[in-house]
Amino acid sequence: EYMGHFLSVYFFSPPHAMRIDKCSFCGAPAYPGHGLTYVRNDAKVFRFCSSKCNKSFKKKMNPLRTRWTKAFRKANGKEMANDRTLQFEKRRNTPVKYNRELMGKTIRAMKRVSDIKERRERAFHAKRMLVRVECETLSDLHALRKHLEWVPEGKKEQVQQNIKATAKWQDTRRQLANRFKNAKKLAKRQESMVKKRAEAQAKARAQATTS
Repeated sequence: EYMGHFLSVYFFSPPHAMRIDKCSFCGAPAYPGHGLTYVRNDAKVFRFCSSKCNKSFKKKMNPLRTRWTKAFRKANGKEMANDRTLQFEKRRNTPVKYNRELMGKTIRAMKRVSDIKERRERAFHAKRMLVRVECETLSDLHALRKHLEWVPEGKKEQVQQNIKATAKWQDTRRQLANRFKNAKKLAKRQESMVKKRAEAQAKARAQATTS
């Protein structure tokens, strides 16, 4: 009655018996019948989606320093790393008794979680692109500040106003950042002072009890 295999289904894979492993180097999906499998002397199995990942692994390249890997993108804030929807992708090697209702619930949950993950990824990408748009506008305004002759005659006043407004906004942003840093430093100093006082009081109590 018990299923002979272990539950190692990924929650974002389609609902069939095919197991989609992840590449041991770049983190991309390694589909069955594709890629390479490498078994080390200690019987540890590594799956690679392509020969490129296999060669990079054998060259002892670090995935955290390779720009085209999932590990690098997550470490540098280009993809979601600490999201609860990613916990469903973990492999669970625990035998479970077959139940038709449980199977239906898991399939419905897979669809729901995949929709939530896609929506959060779109929101994360849009938020990350806001910084790029801001940097591009600042670089454009910096270029226009140097070369006002590029601007048509009727729009020079508007461009100058925009440059002044962005300069004021940058100044206020720097001031707020400096205030935040100073507040953090003060909080750390206060914490260290409280710790030192507590240690001094504990030492004094210990000396009083011993005497």
